[in-house]
Amino acid sequence: MPHAGARPYAWLSIAAALATIALKTLAWWLTGSVGLLSDALEGTINLLGATVALVMIGIAARPPDEDHAFGYGKAEYFASGLEGALILLAAIAIGIVAVDRLISPRELERVGAGLAVSVAAALVNYAVARRLFEAGRRYRSIALEADARHLMTDVWTSAGVVAGVCAVWLTGWQQLDPLIALAVAAHIIWAGYHLMHRSAQGLLDRALPQEQLTVLEGVLRGHRARGVDFHALRTRQAGARAFISVHVLVPGDWTVEQGHDFAHQVENDIRRALPEASVLTHVEPLGHPESYRDMGLDQ
Repeated sequence: MPHAGARPYAWLSIAAALATIALKTLAWWLTGSVGLLSDALEGTINLLGATVALVMIGIAARPPDEDHAFGYGKAEYFASGLEGALILLAAIAIGIVAVDRLISPRELERVGAGLAVSVAAALVNYAVARRLFEAGRRYRSIALEADARHLMTDVWTSAGVVAGVCAVWLTGWQQLDPLIALAVAAHIIWAGYHLMHRSAQGLLDRALPQEQLTVLEGVLRGHRARGVDFHALRTRQAGARAFISVHVLVPGDWTVEQGHDFAHQVENDIRRALPEASVLTHVEPLGHPESYRDMGLDQ
């Protein structure tokens, strides 16, 4: 199963979240910066998201059964969707704290030490995010990919916060700290929306990405040279697995065995080009009027 190797990376994400929460909380305690506090709060969201991803990856790895004949692959969309919702809640909390600090500014303390700790946390997140991106592509796990994108968002957030705190340190303008925190909150909202939108698209059975559709069309184009044709091509993505159905139009004088063997060849060629794809074909005679009346979704 493609998800089996993904679970250790979810554990890695949990470990990284715990480490960065500790580091960012220390940075906030040293400086009193609300910007660094906002960064630490997002770390707790990383932990929750990584934990949910671990659970959902385990569910997605279950084999098909009588009640779930197409498997459990969509479970990963719940992980990324929930992570997006948690990000939005974190942004609201950051905004509330930032507005309060904007009204009542406070001088920062021990800025140098706090920034050093925050930079160390950002480097941990960056290293783990790179590993998760690679694992997400290798195991076709949207949960790992969502976690990686969230961690990279956290890296850029930390960079912005560090820059803001440095600016406060150099200029003495205390209002810069909560203003940077508000900017961080806005950035987090966008990241959360993106994750929730992608999860919704997956649950709505969106077609395969364009690059995979191009590969699929290339396979079918190669067979058309043999005097056959295809129509009613439908695709959908369910977590790591792709589902493809297509009607295969063959010469009317072919035997049932010839049509059957050719359909199997098409299925195998598609699976070689798109691993982990589940392919269903339907054989029809070329030129027969009924063969061209079943292209609608309900046919």
